Amino acid sequence: MAHNFRKGFFSHRGGVAVFVHLHVHTEYSLLDGNCQVEPMVEMAVRQGMPALAITDHGAMYGAVEFYQVCRKHGVEPILGCEVYVARRTRFDREAKLDDDPHHLVLLAENAQGYSNLLELVSRASLEGFYYRPRVDHQLLGSLSQGLIALSACPAGELPRLLMSGREREARDRAALYRDMFGPDGFFLELQDNGVEGQPALNAALVKLGGDLGLPLVATNDCHYLTQQDARAHDVLLCIQTNKTVEDSHRLQFPGSQFYFRSPQEMQELFKTHPQAIANTLAIAERCRVELEFGRFHLPQFQLLPGTTADQELRRLCLQRLPGRYPQAGPGVIARLEYELATIQQMGFSGYFLIVSDFIDNARSRRIAVGPGRGSTAGSVVAYVLGITGIDPLRHGLVFERFLNPERITLPDMDIDFCVDRRGEVIEYVTAKYGAENVAQIITFGSMQARAVIRDVGRALSRPYAESDRIAKAVPVQLGITLERALELSPELKEAYETRPEVQELLDIARSLEGMPRHASVHAAGVVITPDRVYGHVPVQKMPDGTVVTQFTYDVLEQLGLLKFDFLGLRTLTVLEETVRLIAERHGHQLDLENLPLDDRATYQLLSRGEAIGVFQLESGWVRQYLKELAPSRFEDVVASIALCRPGPMEFIPEFIRAKRGTASYLHPVLAPILSETYGILVYQEQILQVAATIAGFTLGQADVLRRAVGKKKKDLLDDMRLQFVDGALRQGYTRQLAESIYELIMKFANYGFSKNHAAPYALLSYRTAYLKAHYPAEFMAAQLSSLMGSNERTVLYVDECRRLGLTMLSPDVNASAVSFSVEGPGIRFGLGAIKNLGKGAAAAIIAARQAGPFVSLRDFCERVDAKAQNRRNLESMVRAGAFDSLQLRRSQLLALLDGAMEAALAGRRKTSPGQLSLLASLAALPDAGADRVPDLPEIPLSQRLADERELLGMYLSGHPLAEYEDTLRALVTATAAELAELPDDTQAVLGGLVTAVKQVATRSGGMMAFVTLEDLSGTVEVLVFPRVLEECRGLLVVGTAVLVRGEISHDEDAVKVLAGTVTCLEEAGETQGGGTERRAQRPGAVVIRLDLAATDQLRDLRQLLLAHPGEVPVLLTVGEKVAIRAGSSFRVRAGPELRNALAQLLGPQALTWPGTNG
Repeated sequence: MAHNFRKGFFSHRGGVAVFVHLHVHTEYSLLDGNCQVEPMVEMAVRQGMPALAITDHGAMYGAVEFYQVCRKHGVEPILGCEVYVARRTRFDREAKLDDDPHHLVLLAENAQGYSNLLELVSRASLEGFYYRPRVDHQLLGSLSQGLIALSACPAGELPRLLMSGREREARDRAALYRDMFGPDGFFLELQDNGVEGQPALNAALVKLGGDLGLPLVATNDCHYLTQQDARAHDVLLCIQTNKTVEDSHRLQFPGSQFYFRSPQEMQELFKTHPQAIANTLAIAERCRVELEFGRFHLPQFQLLPGTTADQELRRLCLQRLPGRYPQAGPGVIARLEYELATIQQMGFSGYFLIVSDFIDNARSRRIAVGPGRGSTAGSVVAYVLGITGIDPLRHGLVFERFLNPERITLPDMDIDFCVDRRGEVIEYVTAKYGAENVAQIITFGSMQARAVIRDVGRALSRPYAESDRIAKAVPVQLGITLERALELSPELKEAYETRPEVQELLDIARSLEGMPRHASVHAAGVVITPDRVYGHVPVQKMPDGTVVTQFTYDVLEQLGLLKFDFLGLRTLTVLEETVRLIAERHGHQLDLENLPLDDRATYQLLSRGEAIGVFQLESGWVRQYLKELAPSRFEDVVASIALCRPGPMEFIPEFIRAKRGTASYLHPVLAPILSETYGILVYQEQILQVAATIAGFTLGQADVLRRAVGKKKKDLLDDMRLQFVDGALRQGYTRQLAESIYELIMKFANYGFSKNHAAPYALLSYRTAYLKAHYPAEFMAAQLSSLMGSNERTVLYVDECRRLGLTMLSPDVNASAVSFSVEGPGIRFGLGAIKNLGKGAAAAIIAARQAGPFVSLRDFCERVDAKAQNRRNLESMVRAGAFDSLQLRRSQLLALLDGAMEAALAGRRKTSPGQLSLLASLAALPDAGADRVPDLPEIPLSQRLADERELLGMYLSGHPLAEYEDTLRALVTATAAELAELPDDTQAVLGGLVTAVKQVATRSGGMMAFVTLEDLSGTVEVLVFPRVLEECRGLLVVGTAVLVRGEISHDEDAVKVLAGTVTCLEEAGETQGGGTERRAQRPGAVVIRLDLAATDQLRDLRQLLLAHPGEVPVLLTVGEKVAIRAGSSFRVRAGPELRNALAQLLGPQALTWPGTNG
């Protein structure tokens, strides 16, 4: 059945159009479709197609991008989706019955159809997800208006019934779809991709259409653009399924016919069914959807009757003004009035009220809120309302960087909250505006230049070393493409031109480069709509249950939806916890909002480069920069935040020279603008102010100039240059000066960072530095508490604690809090930091301890809530040292563990609740009923250290590498923590302990190993390829100390070492002039044999050493082979007083004194 349409309605340069593709999978059919939107639309134009459809699998991620590209090229966009239809209902989820849904293509005919498609796609995920997002017949029937349906590929419901010989069921189901979508709204799809069985299926569909009066339509189920792209598409499927092209049992498309066939090819293919070709145009003519851009859809903020949002915002600002500006002068009032007028003119008063409301709610619940982030910091209104916490007038922040009346866009407010409680703020907003009206925002990870080479290399079964070598030939440059890399890298170009296997890899990688690889939740984005979110955009449910929009951040902004960034910032949690610890320990409440910004100790700390733990300033190269800069005022910290990032970092030497010397200016009128940065253009706001001062631009016009420079459009820049020079001449400046200043703007504008962004960050940097300078123990304890469960950062911070002279104290059931706490001159490990315990169990232990300290293991088991203890977590606590204060060896405690748990269980069965409370009050009395303690030797020190590493994430009472300290200092060129800052291909020597080994077979049949190496600063992954593995296999055993010489390789966010050689660290030390035994007994150190000491003597030993501080190192030995150098805080004054005290405690035979043999 052919549909009538106006002859010649669709025409092009070559005549009347003949065919339109209606079943197409773009790159947004993730890792399945490879019809990339822009080149696909360009191909459609070349082939004379007046319209084109997008029908990605189960989602509409690319709909808006596709729409805009089509409109740009004069092609009518047809918005659709290939949905999954549940075999039964969308609520059924039974394996084998419901895990393989049918396919159905839906196309939006009009606005109603588009709205229904949004809802169908959304509810398929929200209600029907089971392996795939699924609709069902009931949902389709209720939302079919305005939609055209196509029966889909062989995975469609009708094709499956026909192919399995169930013609009667197929007729019934076809009639159902006809009734749903109308006799001219349901089409039977004919496809011919050269797949076995398709001719018979097409014949059956033609017959079915004739019997039921259903129209036919020809499609090609396009998954790639050209026949030659079939290979790249096959590789893409391998990346999706984590297979290789050599795997026989994998997802694979038969043949190479799923490409973007030309109209002529389609006509020839279906010459016996011309109606099926003609109907593609009939459908295209019917599909008319207009998306609306630029109109804002803001949720309604609840106001008192008769009050407008403008009135309420003004009232609130005037009410809160004295709290921020007690003596508000005319300048403050004028700026406030200007901002209010601008906000009102742009229609954003309600926006400010919404943000102010949820921030007020967060503060009322004592949820830490940041001082602001981004351009919002330039607003006095935001500062007065409490949305931001930095005074824009005091710090010279520009409002027009936030709202520009000459460029109307939605405000962009980023708000930081305590990382642990960010979810509570989202819950509040969700409850206030309705769960269906709030969603988080999707983001896509894409296949970037280096990563796509490695992905393709894996899929093609290429050796990792080869793919890695090619990937590393791509220059490290932000946003670099493989095309550009071939121009810049002679090595890459030569390999491409001379080696066919490299050419194949790079050609496929180039065809896939930039495509989305996976979807995830945007780190902060939240959208609020005036009604259901899926009334505006499609949504989906992520694996963790989070509901997200299927459109990205930028698309939502274009569609006029209100979005916010709710960021969880760990630093706020650290600040809050530090203040709590200060109050607990010192009895006063520190007011972070009012810290003096001229604190000398803070700037001295930064100038020494002691910025580990300081927000945004703790990386190694930034700490070095701080030493050279020697910041002496808050403005220096702001500038550091702006400069220490890719791009502007090239101006750092110039900035340091200017600070140390004398600032110079092209004209004295620039001095007030540039004096805070010593005559150097650093901030985007300075560009705005220079343009306003020299050329007479308004700040809004100046912001247009800043954006023009960023876009690098020559015609626009030439026009702006003329405007700038003409304006400067009118202001009375010379043409030469105007040209010089314009060139200066051009030089810095690409790299300039917003001061509105930098200043709030600098405030957090300053606050963390202040706390570290004045309250190091509390600050570092809070840092460690915030990192519980993150071993690598914890190791770095523990090392910093030791450098600061803070003793790290073991977890203790009678002394520890849930988190890290300050105790005397040290920091006590929190019980919640012990692996397998958790914060809930730790809290239960502390609650039970309120009745008195635990006096035995059995006492502990009897008093702590039974739900908080089990064999696993109790053993973990013993092995982590948490019961050491009970004065028993860990070996003895482990032997008593089962008996104590059984006795406690038996006691609970016999004891009534009332008796339990009575017993709790007697908990401090000796345990007369305790089991006899077996006389067992202590667990060897090496095993105790290994236990600490496993359960605390680090070695606490020593480190197995301490005995190799001299060897490491002599041979190692980089620590694990320093590797990230070294460039690719750097040759490095590392020393450390093997903590994990994973051996895997290579495609060539050999074996390689992934080794985790740990040194005193952290861990790094070492790749050991087959040749090297053969030479060092015996060394790659967990616990072995090794020396690795290799090459640094950056892979996405991770850094790896490609091993060239692996040798025994002990043997390397011996070649340096002495083995373990020799080092342990050399003069110049106090040597203490721990194997001759009882466990209960170790605490006294620690106190003795700390009581005699000096310069002589202490070595702790166990037998002949294990030697551990005590930390720098245990260096002693090796006088007779200490020697006598140690001999009395341990016996003279346990000591070797400097300069003696015993």
